[in-house]
Amino acid sequence: MMSTATIYSITEGFELKCDSIAPDKSISHRCAMFSLLAKGESVIENFLRAEDTMNTLQIVKDLGAKVEDDGRVIRISSNGIQEPFDILDCGNSGTGMRLFCGLLASAKGHFILTGDEYLKRRPMKRVTTPLKDIGAFLDGRAGGSLAPLSIRGGSLKAYTYKSKIASAQVKSAMILAALHADGECSYEEPELSRDHTERMLKGMGAKLEVEGLVTKIKPLKGLLSPLIIRVPADPSSAFFFGVAAAITPGASVIIEGVTFNPTRIEAFKALEKMGAQITYDLKDEKYEPIGDITVSYAPLKAITIEKNISWLIDELPALSIAMACAEGTSVIKNAEELRVKESDRIKTVVDNLNNCDIKTTEYEDGYTVTGGVLQPALINSFGDHRIAMSFAIGGLRCGMKIENIQCIQTSFPNFFDILKEITKVEL
Repeated sequence: MMSTATIYSITEGFELKCDSIAPDKSISHRCAMFSLLAKGESVIENFLRAEDTMNTLQIVKDLGAKVEDDGRVIRISSNGIQEPFDILDCGNSGTGMRLFCGLLASAKGHFILTGDEYLKRRPMKRVTTPLKDIGAFLDGRAGGSLAPLSIRGGSLKAYTYKSKIASAQVKSAMILAALHADGECSYEEPELSRDHTERMLKGMGAKLEVEGLVTKIKPLKGLLSPLIIRVPADPSSAFFFGVAAAITPGASVIIEGVTFNPTRIEAFKALEKMGAQITYDLKDEKYEPIGDITVSYAPLKAITIEKNISWLIDELPALSIAMACAEGTSVIKNAEELRVKESDRIKTVVDNLNNCDIKTTEYEDGYTVTGGVLQPALINSFGDHRIAMSFAIGGLRCGMKIENIQCIQTSFPNFFDILKEITKVEL
């Protein structure tokens, strides 16, 4: 039976202090994976316990790591990657599948990566092709383009690779492969994508240098230092409630413990340019800059988004809700990457906004949104957690019924718990 949620509109402002935003999904994935490269025990606090990241943690166990979880702290010890007895299930996570391709390409053994019905439809050739070019034995459905993917680890060649797309997933897979290549590698991208992999691996002792858009990686001579880290709150998850405050007259929200990594808060910067009142209070800078973000309502105006797309690719659906409530016509360009996420997010955003009586125009690489008055509608999430959550936030203005909300468990299990603090929700 398909799960649904009914969101009721609110007409007055609210004040919300969020200290329970979901921990960062991207960093949680990497904490679990990178522990396989470390000597000694990695200690991870505030790990995201959502379906995607718990699938990654299970895969780390299946690859031979000892994992202890007391519900507060996760401790991971590994003696190197071991060949698993069974298929490795990434669930709905493209990040998990693509990064494991790079990590396992040089590991001794045979590995099969699979996922749910949505992940099996997502293109993987952007990762499998460059990995095969440097010697990886990797195959899958449709010539290696679709999961399940089969990997037999082996020797990898040093490479100089110039990517045509700015993708943190592709970059991370190639960096992980480079750690066990037969010489120094160089990866170049057209614009800087999210850089958690580079920051974390450098912090663990990897010989990795970033010069502009080029990352140079020297192969490992041994194991890395273990991670000792507290995962910050996820700015992508926090952004939903930032939009909620920005579109609700009189509202404000304080979101605590969020990473201020410049490649992760671009959506907040875009919302600020639209007119929302936003302040940043830096608290810590050990692994990543971390602090509190406050967002308050102000009338919004249209914006054009065409640069640093990879920095806010996950937040564009929620930002589109803000655009639907803004004055004027907003434009999103150079965002082809949206078509290969958990759903074709260009189509799913446009179709659902049209259902809400918002005028849009769809292009191959983006779309326009003309601000108006959101109308109640039945929203098809297409199994995409960010579509479901974005239109739930839109429902604060008009009421909304969202189909297939189970997908929200993949990244933000307590999303509705927080939403219930400001409005009535029926599940």
